[in-house]
Amino acid sequence: MPSVIDEEFGHITLRRSAKASHVRIRVAPDGRLRASLPLYAPTFLVKRLIKTSRAQLRAMLAEQTADVSFEHGMQIGKSHTLITRRTTAEKPTVQRHGQQILVSLPEGKELDDPAVTRLIRDTVIEALRVEAKSYLTRRLAYLGNQGGFTYEKVRFSHASGRWGSCSSSGTISLNIALMKLPFELIDYVLVHELSHTVHMNHSQEFWELVESNDPHYKQHRRSLKKETPSI
Repeated sequence: MPSVIDEEFGHITLRRSAKASHVRIRVAPDGRLRASLPLYAPTFLVKRLIKTSRAQLRAMLAEQTADVSFEHGMQIGKSHTLITRRTTAEKPTVQRHGQQILVSLPEGKELDDPAVTRLIRDTVIEALRVEAKSYLTRRLAYLGNQGGFTYEKVRFSHASGRWGSCSSSGTISLNIALMKLPFELIDYVLVHELSHTVHMNHSQEFWELVESNDPHYKQHRRSLKKETPSI
């Protein structure tokens, strides 16, 4: 996806749309900035908006990350652990090593530093994508087989605020943030999308099909509403 690079905010992805009438910047589910603009609008308009709106953009990012916190030893997804350590280097670094997410912090830098948080989130997204491709692919196939569902293919992303979706062609899209959820809620989302391969709506027949594969779906649905797919 095309992007512009800003010294303060890093990569800002660009999305051109025929429906866009002006340039707009918002915070994407992955915690980074995303710009939408008309199909033929020049890129410099995005750069100009960034330059004139830095205070507002900082406030947007701060609000987005207010509920996001990382701490040493915390579990990430289902199989990763966040490990912090001090370093003599000038800049913080974050890397995934096996099932560990290693955060190297210079003196004066802490986990709640906005720049550090962005680095961690990038690596967390990478880790969750690895987990999602491994676990969700197999679990979707298992539940599909158990319920007699068929689907065309599965794809993974973190580009929207939805847990999952199913296209009319049978492609099931799953948000990698599912790996943050308890296993029973993951199953509910998978059953929900598998049921859309039969009913592309939320009719009574759809919910009856969901219930036949997840008898506690009402409880799971209520619990899911308390969660957010942001990372």
